[in-house]
Amino acid sequence: MARLKPFLHKLLPDSLFGRLALLLMVAVVSSHVLALTLMFEVLPRPPRPPPDFAGGLPLGPPHGALPGPHPGGPPPLFHLGLLLDIAVRLSALTLAAWVGAKWLSEPMRRLAEAARELGRDIHRPPLKEEGTRECIATTRVFNQMQIQMRQQLEQRDQFVAAVSHDLRTPLTRLALRAESLQDPQERARFGKDIVEMDAMIRATLDYLRGAADPEPFVPLDVGSLLTSMACDCQDGGQDVQVFGVVAAAPVRVQASSLRRCIGNLIENAVRYGVRARITLTDTDDALQITVADDGPGIAEAELQKVLAPFYRLEGSRNRNSGGVGLGLATASDIAQRHAGTLQLGNGPAGGLLATLTLPRHEVTMPISQTT
Repeated sequence: MARLKPFLHKLLPDSLFGRLALLLMVAVVSSHVLALTLMFEVLPRPPRPPPDFAGGLPLGPPHGALPGPHPGGPPPLFHLGLLLDIAVRLSALTLAAWVGAKWLSEPMRRLAEAARELGRDIHRPPLKEEGTRECIATTRVFNQMQIQMRQQLEQRDQFVAAVSHDLRTPLTRLALRAESLQDPQERARFGKDIVEMDAMIRATLDYLRGAADPEPFVPLDVGSLLTSMACDCQDGGQDVQVFGVVAAAPVRVQASSLRRCIGNLIENAVRYGVRARITLTDTDDALQITVADDGPGIAEAELQKVLAPFYRLEGSRNRNSGGVGLGLATASDIAQRHAGTLQLGNGPAGGLLATLTLPRHEVTMPISQTT
């Protein structure tokens, strides 16, 4: 059978149109042959008329009369043969339509699965260029797109590294010159500006590098992660508490990225809402992490806008709150990288609710680790 398969592939047309046309022609011809064969082999033959007693010949119509239709309509065998003919032809065409639909859907399914894996791993192996001419051409374009995306990400990383060096060099010189100022208050103000600029540069560069994060997916106990992060925040004097931690099954995630995502949500809650209340909900389909605060919340028209990079509300554009407008955007990008979602809403008693949903089905899906 293994040797016969390549031979059959050579006999088939190399285009999807040709294969579908051949399939329909084979279905039509085979349905005719099967229908006629069944009509002659399966149906009983009509009985022969009794012979004429005078000459031993079959009785025929009266002299001068023409043979006419069967009195009372066609015989029952005619109806049975017609139904059998229709059934055979319909079955053959249905089978041909099913095979044709499978030929059409299989390449689309492979491309959809490859695109899904590409979103998780830009360094995944390329697709095999096989199948019909249309499938080979589409697969070749898809693989070329993946190569171009990798090249653009590598160029972006080189650009980010160069910009990081170019920005930090004068910033370091400013910090050294600020130390030579005689006025303590002036020196403190310069130092605060330099620290803020350094934080903004670091946040921006980390965001630009985040999309190409080569971190692999590993099983992680999210409940233990939340408890550990809350303890670290409490040691730093922040009011962060976790509720509803259950013994949930591990979820396959990028551990450092997920920690940065949750950390950004906690930092946003503490900065603008004084305290953070974290709730973990485990279901059969997903893990849901909700971070609530006691702040003023966000207007409904701004809930989606704040997830965009570098977007800041008017109330956050001051020196006390700080921020660059990348915390929620980074968290949203990390959620999408895990095939999850980040939704913002206002609590019934006030404050902002940030809900991170991680789909449970990602645990069992084969995920290729990045190189």
